[in-house]
Amino acid sequence: MPSAQSRPPLDPMTTGALALAVIAVSSSGPLVVFAAVPALAVAFWRNLLSLAVLGPYSLVLRRREFRALVRGPGRREGLFCVLSGVALAAHFATWMPSVQFTSVAVATALVATQPVWQGVIARVQGRRLPGLVWAGIGLAVAGAVLASGADFGVSARAFAGDLLAVAGGLFAAIYTALGERARVSISTTTYTTICYGVCALILLVVCLVGGLPLAGYDPAAWAAILGLVAGAQLLGHSMFNYALRRVSATTVSVLILLEVPGAALIAWVWLGQLPRPLALPGLALLLAGVVVVVVGSARAGRRVPPVAVPADPAPLRD
Repeated sequence: MPSAQSRPPLDPMTTGALALAVIAVSSSGPLVVFAAVPALAVAFWRNLLSLAVLGPYSLVLRRREFRALVRGPGRREGLFCVLSGVALAAHFATWMPSVQFTSVAVATALVATQPVWQGVIARVQGRRLPGLVWAGIGLAVAGAVLASGADFGVSARAFAGDLLAVAGGLFAAIYTALGERARVSISTTTYTTICYGVCALILLVVCLVGGLPLAGYDPAAWAAILGLVAGAQLLGHSMFNYALRRVSATTVSVLILLEVPGAALIAWVWLGQLPRPLALPGLALLLAGVVVVVVGSARAGRRVPPVAVPADPAPLRD
């Protein structure tokens, strides 16, 4: 990605791409609720269908890279790709059911704690975190506790949804951390193909073992699944990658937080869902904390020499 000095100015095309990407990822939670089928089955199909779109392209153009991952010097990176797929499956298996247990607004906000978990993982890996990041983590945790406490007072089911959404944010951070290790020498298409393939396989096994139906849905459910594939899974990711040519990764990370009010608005207009009033202060505090973490991490990152990677991945979105 170009440096901040060489990055071209923001143009209407990039602005439109960012707006489209935010709308696309904001539709994820409402579409899962609208589908009204087992969330794990929806997660399986969105990954399998995305693999069907990306796989042929990747296998044709990246055959040499795939061979290196299997039999060549890239086997270590290949292992990280597989582990990333496992983490991605855990993310979908926790995040997607969460929106069926609690409100879309609360679940989307809690899964957005991914940057907070990313900071914790960095600390575990031995990296020093600046005070601003720790302050943001504290704010986000306090906000999550307030929001979850409001749900706990309503029902155990809603509170379970909160816990699943927080776990979804944690697994998303693990997925990203593993992907960072894998993508030092692997292209985005190869990495994504392996991750989606491993993720789809794991979710298929879970669905079969759990006896979850994978077919027989009504047309509205299939339309929702296709909307997830075209929107959050492919279009959102692609538009954020496109925008990274002209805006910083930090700016994109902060803009992605617009998914929270976006998903809440879509769920309100389309599904009649309103977040509980007692949860609103907690959600606001949580989002403020995540912004502080993202900005603090970016400032710390500017003091460290950058590491070259083949291409800039967009942050994980659901």
